[in-house]
Amino acid sequence: MTGTTDTRPDGTAQDSSEGAPEETARAISPRSGARLAVVQALYEMDISGKGVLDALAEFEAFWIGQEVDGIVHPKAETAFFRDLLRGTVEEQRAIDQKLDQALAQGWPLRRIEIVLRAILRAGAYELLFRPDVPAPAAISEYVDVAHSFYTADEPGLVNAVLDRVAREVRPGEVSAPKVSGKGGGKAAAGKPGSGKPAAKKA
Repeated sequence: MTGTTDTRPDGTAQDSSEGAPEETARAISPRSGARLAVVQALYEMDISGKGVLDALAEFEAFWIGQEVDGIVHPKAETAFFRDLLRGTVEEQRAIDQKLDQALAQGWPLRRIEIVLRAILRAGAYELLFRPDVPAPAAISEYVDVAHSFYTADEPGLVNAVLDRVAREVRPGEVSAPKVSGKGGGKAAAGKPGSGKPAAKKA
Protein backbone atom coordinates (compact mmCIF):
# COMPACT_ATOMS: atom_id res chain seq x y z
CA MET A 1 0.00 0.00 0.00
CA THR A 2 1.53 3.34 -0.99
CA GLY A 3 0.89 6.37 1.18
CA THR A 4 1.39 10.07 0.57
CA THR A 5 2.22 12.69 3.17
CA ASP A 6 -0.14 15.66 3.12
CA THR A 7 -0.77 18.68 5.28
CA ARG A 8 -3.77 19.49 7.46
CA PRO A 9 -5.05 23.07 7.76
CA ASP A 10 -3.19 23.35 11.09
CA GLY A 11 0.12 22.62 9.36
CA THR A 12 0.68 19.13 10.80
CA ALA A 13 1.50 16.26 8.50
CA GLN A 14 -0.76 13.32 7.86
CA ASP A 15 -0.09 10.12 5.98
CA SER A 16 -2.84 9.13 3.56
CA SER A 17 -3.02 5.74 1.86
CA GLU A 18 -5.80 6.00 -0.70
CA GLY A 19 -6.82 3.84 -3.57
CA ALA A 20 -5.37 0.54 -2.38
CA PRO A 21 -7.70 -2.45 -2.00
CA GLU A 22 -7.64 -4.67 1.06
CA GLU A 23 -6.58 -8.22 0.37
CA THR A 24 -9.28 -9.78 2.53
CA ALA A 25 -12.59 -10.11 0.72
CA ARG A 26 -15.78 -9.35 2.60
CA ALA A 27 -19.43 -9.71 1.70
CA ILE A 28 -21.50 -6.55 1.78
CA SER A 29 -25.20 -5.92 1.33
CA PRO A 30 -26.65 -4.72 -2.00
CA ARG A 31 -27.32 -1.29 -0.46
CA SER A 32 -23.75 -1.03 0.78
CA GLY A 33 -22.63 -2.05 -2.69
CA ALA A 34 -24.79 0.72 -4.16
CA ARG A 35 -23.15 3.31 -1.90
CA LEU A 36 -19.69 2.16 -2.92
CA ALA A 37 -20.67 2.27 -6.60
CA VAL A 38 -22.08 5.79 -6.21
CA VAL A 39 -18.82 7.05 -4.74
CA GLN A 40 -16.87 5.46 -7.60
CA ALA A 41 -19.30 6.94 -10.14
CA LEU A 42 -19.11 10.44 -8.62
CA TYR A 43 -15.33 10.22 -8.77
CA GLU A 44 -15.44 9.13 -12.41
CA MET A 45 -17.86 11.93 -13.29
CA ASP A 46 -15.66 14.49 -11.56
CA ILE A 47 -12.48 13.57 -13.42
CA SER A 48 -14.04 12.79 -16.81
CA GLY A 49 -16.84 15.33 -17.03
CA LYS A 50 -19.37 12.72 -18.11
CA GLY A 51 -23.03 13.17 -17.24
CA VAL A 52 -25.17 11.22 -14.83
CA LEU A 53 -26.96 9.17 -17.51
CA ASP A 54 -23.68 8.00 -19.01
CA ALA A 55 -22.33 7.16 -15.56
CA LEU A 56 -25.45 5.18 -14.67
CA ALA A 57 -25.27 3.17 -17.88
CA GLU A 58 -21.55 2.52 -17.59
CA PHE A 59 -21.58 1.42 -13.97
CA GLU A 60 -24.64 -0.78 -14.32
CA ALA A 61 -23.16 -2.51 -17.37
CA PHE A 62 -19.47 -2.73 -16.56
CA TRP A 63 -18.83 -2.13 -12.84
CA ILE A 64 -21.56 -3.36 -10.50
CA GLY A 65 -21.02 -7.04 -9.77
CA GLN A 66 -18.21 -7.24 -12.32
CA GLU A 67 -14.50 -8.03 -12.07
CA VAL A 68 -12.39 -5.07 -13.18
CA ASP A 69 -8.58 -5.12 -13.08
CA GLY A 70 -8.63 -8.12 -10.77
CA ILE A 71 -11.10 -6.57 -8.32
CA VAL A 72 -14.55 -8.12 -8.00
CA HIS A 73 -16.93 -5.25 -7.34
CA PRO A 74 -19.98 -6.00 -5.19
CA LYS A 75 -23.51 -6.36 -6.40
CA ALA A 76 -25.75 -3.37 -5.76
CA GLU A 77 -29.42 -2.56 -5.32
CA THR A 78 -30.04 -0.92 -8.69
CA ALA A 79 -32.93 1.38 -7.74
CA PHE A 80 -31.04 2.63 -4.69
CA PHE A 81 -27.89 3.21 -6.75
CA ARG A 82 -29.84 5.22 -9.33
CA ASP A 83 -31.56 7.37 -6.71
CA LEU A 84 -28.34 8.09 -4.83
CA LEU A 85 -26.39 9.07 -7.93
CA ARG A 86 -29.13 11.14 -9.53
CA GLY A 87 -30.08 12.76 -6.24
CA THR A 88 -26.53 13.63 -5.23
CA VAL A 89 -25.95 15.31 -8.58
CA GLU A 90 -29.31 17.11 -8.70
CA GLU A 91 -29.08 18.37 -5.11
CA GLN A 92 -25.36 19.14 -5.18
CA ARG A 93 -25.77 22.86 -4.45
CA ALA A 94 -27.76 22.25 -1.25
CA ILE A 95 -25.46 19.39 -0.26
CA ASP A 96 -22.29 21.43 -0.75
CA GLN A 97 -23.71 24.29 1.30
CA LYS A 98 -24.34 21.98 4.27
CA LEU A 99 -20.92 20.37 3.95
CA ASP A 100 -19.14 23.72 3.77
CA GLN A 101 -20.87 24.70 7.01
CA ALA A 102 -19.72 21.46 8.65
CA LEU A 103 -16.09 21.62 7.51
CA ALA A 104 -13.33 23.66 9.11
CA GLN A 105 -13.37 27.38 8.42
CA GLY A 106 -11.02 28.18 5.56
CA TRP A 107 -11.13 24.60 4.28
CA PRO A 108 -14.15 24.46 1.93
CA LEU A 109 -15.41 21.36 0.19
CA ARG A 110 -13.76 22.32 -3.10
CA ARG A 111 -10.35 21.84 -1.43
CA ILE A 112 -11.17 18.29 -0.36
CA GLU A 113 -9.69 15.44 -2.41
CA ILE A 114 -12.08 14.05 -5.05
CA VAL A 115 -12.84 10.64 -3.51
CA LEU A 116 -13.37 12.06 -0.03
CA ARG A 117 -15.59 14.77 -1.48
CA ALA A 118 -17.68 12.11 -3.24
CA ILE A 119 -18.11 10.18 0.02
CA LEU A 120 -19.22 13.30 1.89
CA ARG A 121 -21.65 14.34 -0.83
CA ALA A 122 -23.32 10.94 -1.07
CA GLY A 123 -23.57 10.67 2.71
CA ALA A 124 -25.02 14.16 3.02
CA TYR A 125 -27.57 13.37 0.32
CA GLU A 126 -28.92 10.47 2.37
CA LEU A 127 -29.08 12.61 5.50
CA LEU A 128 -30.85 15.45 3.72
CA PHE A 129 -33.12 13.65 1.26
CA ARG A 130 -33.55 10.01 2.37
CA PRO A 131 -35.43 10.16 5.68
CA ASP A 132 -36.20 6.45 5.30
CA VAL A 133 -32.54 5.74 6.09
CA PRO A 134 -31.77 6.28 9.80
CA ALA A 135 -29.09 8.92 10.29
CA PRO A 136 -26.76 6.74 12.41
CA ALA A 137 -26.95 3.97 9.80
CA ALA A 138 -26.14 6.37 6.95
CA ILE A 139 -23.16 7.80 8.81
CA SER A 140 -21.84 4.33 9.66
CA GLU A 141 -22.21 3.18 6.05
CA TYR A 142 -20.13 6.06 4.67
CA VAL A 143 -17.47 5.62 7.34
CA ASP A 144 -17.22 2.04 6.05
CA VAL A 145 -16.97 3.35 2.49
CA ALA A 146 -14.14 5.64 3.58
CA HIS A 147 -12.32 2.65 5.06
CA SER A 148 -12.45 1.09 1.58
CA PHE A 149 -10.18 3.84 0.27
CA TYR A 150 -8.21 5.23 3.20
CA THR A 151 -6.15 3.95 6.12
CA ALA A 152 -5.37 7.27 7.82
CA ASP A 153 -7.66 9.92 9.36
CA GLU A 154 -10.23 10.23 6.58
CA PRO A 155 -12.85 7.81 7.99
CA GLY A 156 -12.85 9.81 11.22
CA LEU A 157 -13.32 13.01 9.26
CA VAL A 158 -16.28 11.48 7.39
CA ASN A 159 -17.81 10.49 10.73
CA ALA A 160 -17.32 13.96 12.22
CA VAL A 161 -18.61 15.93 9.24
CA LEU A 162 -21.67 13.75 8.57
CA ASP A 163 -22.46 13.65 12.29
CA ARG A 164 -22.43 17.44 12.31
CA VAL A 165 -24.78 17.57 9.31
CA ALA A 166 -27.11 15.04 10.96
CA ARG A 167 -27.29 17.09 14.18
CA GLU A 168 -28.57 20.01 12.16
CA VAL A 169 -31.02 18.27 9.82
CA ARG A 170 -32.09 15.31 12.01
CA PRO A 171 -31.47 16.32 15.61
CA GLY A 172 -33.89 13.75 16.98
CA GLU A 173 -31.97 10.81 15.50
CA VAL A 174 -28.50 11.38 16.90
CA SER A 175 -27.22 11.00 20.44
CA ALA A 176 -25.48 13.61 22.56
CA PRO A 177 -22.24 15.00 21.11
CA LYS A 178 -19.25 12.75 21.52
CA VAL A 179 -15.54 13.33 21.15
CA SER A 180 -14.32 11.97 17.83
CA GLY A 181 -10.68 11.80 16.79
CA LYS A 182 -7.89 13.76 18.44
CA GLY A 183 -9.62 17.10 18.89
CA GLY A 184 -12.95 18.79 19.29
CA GLY A 185 -14.61 21.58 17.40
CA LYS A 186 -15.00 21.61 13.67
CA ALA A 187 -13.35 18.88 11.68
CA ALA A 188 -10.06 19.91 10.11
CA ALA A 189 -9.90 18.29 6.72
CA GLY A 190 -6.51 17.36 5.39
CA LYS A 191 -5.86 16.92 1.69
CA PRO A 192 -5.74 13.16 1.02
CA GLY A 193 -3.92 11.60 -1.91
CA SER A 194 -5.34 11.94 -5.38
CA GLY A 195 -4.92 8.54 -7.04
CA LYS A 196 -7.78 6.80 -8.81
CA PRO A 197 -9.85 4.85 -6.28
CA ALA A 198 -9.88 1.10 -6.10
CA ALA A 199 -12.44 -0.51 -3.82
CA LYS A 200 -11.95 -3.49 -1.57
CA LYS A 201 -12.23 -6.87 -3.17
CA ALA A 202 -15.67 -8.29 -2.47
